[in-house]
Amino acid sequence: MVGVAGLLGFGACLNMAVDCAPPLHAMRLSATGRWPTGLDWPLADWLDLSTGINPRAYPVPAIDPQCWQRLPEDDDGLNDAAAAYYGSQRLLAVPGSQAAIQLLPALFAPLAVACMTPIYEEHPLAWQRAGHKLRRLENVSLPRALAVATPMIVLCNPNNPTGRRLPAAELLAAAAQLQRRGGWLVVDEAFGDVEPGNCLAALAGSPEAPNLIVLRSLGKFFGLAGARVGFVFAADDKLALLREAIGPWPLSGPARAVARLALADRGWQAQTRHQLAAAAARLTALLRPFGELGGTALFVSLSTPHAASLFEHLARQAILTRHFPAQGLLRCGLPACEREWLRLSSALTTWVP
Repeated sequence: MVGVAGLLGFGACLNMAVDCAPPLHAMRLSATGRWPTGLDWPLADWLDLSTGINPRAYPVPAIDPQCWQRLPEDDDGLNDAAAAYYGSQRLLAVPGSQAAIQLLPALFAPLAVACMTPIYEEHPLAWQRAGHKLRRLENVSLPRALAVATPMIVLCNPNNPTGRRLPAAELLAAAAQLQRRGGWLVVDEAFGDVEPGNCLAALAGSPEAPNLIVLRSLGKFFGLAGARVGFVFAADDKLALLREAIGPWPLSGPARAVARLALADRGWQAQTRHQLAAAAARLTALLRPFGELGGTALFVSLSTPHAASLFEHLARQAILTRHFPAQGLLRCGLPACEREWLRLSSALTTWVP
């Protein structure tokens, strides 16, 4: 049973890394039982809209049983499929981009790191834990971040949780400016698959952007968060260090097989981009009356002074969203079916700020 009082504490805790280390993440309904309960709902009754994961995941087919029996092989076609999808062979498959987030800071001598916040909170935590000097730059423009003159800038594009997008050309110019002073740019493109034309994975580590590091994930657009598959794009020397740090067989055989199929399925990808765009437009229309909106094709973020009230109202009807107290944001993912859409719509119509 999951209680509303517990969820309110959970919602606040999600974005307060100083008080909650390691931070909790969305889609952790069972974890909320640690807090006092109020109005309880069985776990199965909850509608979880707390993530930006595609609710219509890539349809995993039957895979070769040998994937479960043999050690994974690097020449199984996954790297080729990833290179074709992302446009670069300068890549390393990792067990989710989270693994790269935690390991990257160890590849650099202690330096000053600017994180453009709000941001996926694991980024600043990882750099801080590794002994780097962290600067949080709240709601700043990229030129302002560059003016701070740190040798390392870390950001999400599109941003998680606001959905703000920076043009690829602006990011490349920033990488060039950082390179002139011996610096680096790390871009997390976990939500970038819907708009591949604004992504930089293909240029990371290239002669044009040798100091650019890009992280990608199959968890969001492909809906395969449980497979734990991600990629790092960077210069060869950084990839070699990361490969050594991560060790052999970082991905399971089944995960590699599913990822290879998903990355190669152009028909599913095109259809999914169309479906997600339509779903995001519908969610935007539902939330527009309640405040200023941002987001991507995988989630919508509502900026309102009443974010906590709306989070609680939805929780009392067993609908879990993601509350970011420090920013006054409520992030809402996409319902999976018409029944879920109607349930969310009904809950919103009964909310009084």
